[in-house]
Amino acid sequence: MILNFTNKTIVVTGATRGIGKQIADDLALCGANLILTGTNPEQIEELNKQAKINNERKYYFCVDLLNPQSLDSFIEHLQQYPQIDGLVNNAGINRLNAVNDILINDWDEMMAVNLSAPFRILKEVSSKMIANKYGRVIQIASIFSKISKEKRATYSATKFGLHGLTVGASNDLARYNVLINTLSPGFVMTDLTRKNLSEKEREDLASQVPIKRFAEVKDISNIAVFLLSDLNQYLTGQNIIVDGGFTNV
Repeated sequence: MILNFTNKTIVVTGATRGIGKQIADDLALCGANLILTGTNPEQIEELNKQAKINNERKYYFCVDLLNPQSLDSFIEHLQQYPQIDGLVNNAGINRLNAVNDILINDWDEMMAVNLSAPFRILKEVSSKMIANKYGRVIQIASIFSKISKEKRATYSATKFGLHGLTVGASNDLARYNVLINTLSPGFVMTDLTRKNLSEKEREDLASQVPIKRFAEVKDISNIAVFLLSDLNQYLTGQNIIVDGGFTNV
């Protein structure tokens, strides 16, 4: 089987590091035209320079999902594309606190980035997919869209909500050949994981995973590329948990 994304345009948010970067790089190797986002203006400028030098079909757009004007600008940018074939809502933030200590500002900002922004981007992109009778969408959530643990109440609320958006949207979009799924990674070695978990915590968690290791970003990207491809013709509205068996323990 050959995964061919030639002439397909795909949006990936949070594509300058971690899972999003791996998905973008893998899609580029398969021939996709990519619209990618990140938050660091200097990094975005350099990445666009490198893409031009290397003749890569990547365009990076600086978007701060906490800034309504920045999000509006990105959505206006998307409006110029007559066709968008795929969307990966990957950008997210996580701030840990026990439920009685959650700061209202943290709640509002996590809802804005993890749930409201994906909804707004999906709303814009799905209208193009409906018109073209084709689309593949992935919402990157987390195992905390199925389970939770201490200090994850806000994060779980956003990720449970993100999958709820997936389920609801799947019913609206399926008749137009637009398939949408949630992809929920377990413990992956990303910058966000290193920030939120100490080395001891990572070692303890890895020992609880039946596969006995954290996922690599490639483990998640492999599933994402399939979901975005024409090999996926019937899978929609699902929460696909890629966690090495952790949630079954």
